[in-house]
Amino acid sequence: MRKVLIIFVLFCVAGMLRAQDTVMINPDTIDIKDFEVIKSIVFDGKKVPHSVIRAVYVFPRREFVNKRQARRYGRLVRNLKKVYPYAKLAQQRLSEMELHIVTLESEREKRKYINRVEQELMEEFEDDLRKMTFTQGRLLIKLIDRETGETTYKWIKELKGTFSAFFWQTVARIFGSNLKTEFYAFGEDRIIDEIIIMIEMGMI
Repeated sequence: MRKVLIIFVLFCVAGMLRAQDTVMINPDTIDIKDFEVIKSIVFDGKKVPHSVIRAVYVFPRREFVNKRQARRYGRLVRNLKKVYPYAKLAQQRLSEMELHIVTLESEREKRKYINRVEQELMEEFEDDLRKMTFTQGRLLIKLIDRETGETTYKWIKELKGTFSAFFWQTVARIFGSNLKTEFYAFGEDRIIDEIIIMIEMGMI
């Protein structure tokens, strides 16, 4: 709110500049630290202040019909806090892999690189992932789609081939999961999306 007021004041100052060349600020009455220097752009032939304001999310106060529902919500929050960092890490590693793979010339080099990264990830995170519950695993599958824009099945198929994707999808189905699960922020996963935003903003 403080930044919004500052930007508003700067817009007012910009309007005053049309009428006079100099704006006098009394340092005794205004704390200069409350002001922020922002860039300007040319709009409709005129130079105007320009700043990108961070999005503000407002969620309704969540009410629960009973204690059981409240406990389920709390459990969902705890599970998401545990698996969300892994989804972010997956997004980062997959982006790095995509950028590096395009620099490799042969399929042999690509397979060798993918296998090496896979081995490194297994050594680093296998123990943590094995400790996840089935519920946490299903949430992670959803969040990978949220963060990368592609399902886990598509990533395995692209990186390891159709057979590997089919094999791991079969294993996942045996344990009640689905690697083709997509994330619907405005549908069934709305509450999950709200919780993730609040986690990102440090609200919970």
